[in-house]
Amino acid sequence: MKNVEHIGIAVKDFSAANGLYFKLLGVEPYKTEFVASENVNTSFFRVGDTKIELLEGTTPDSAISKFIEKRGEGIHHIAFEVEDIYAEMERLKQEGFTLLNEQPKKGADNKLVCFVHPKSAGGVLVELTQEIR
Repeated sequence: MKNVEHIGIAVKDFSAANGLYFKLLGVEPYKTEFVASENVNTSFFRVGDTKIELLEGTTPDSAISKFIEKRGEGIHHIAFEVEDIYAEMERLKQEGFTLLNEQPKKGADNKLVCFVHPKSAGGVLVELTQEIR
């Protein structure tokens, strides 16, 4: 794993959360995007080398909507950038981690993504990300 790529934060009200984080961080989001496969709106803020991703579920059955219903708003996941997502997925499976998807899928911000189940990662939802080349 190369570095922490971003921290994902689940929010109920996308517009209000973007305003809050603009005031908090002093910068506008550099990108907003709808990810249809996940039924989620996303926005990304950059502070130095760190990215913050805000996530709002757009349907009641989206993973983000269910997360908020169960746990409330807050940190949803931590994402790590990897050089080769396929090799990293295989390595983690060999180490006994449970992956939430068998193949990487297209995520926001031009990334391939795969999630590691929180039950096998100390209660933390971990996302692997690789830039789509």
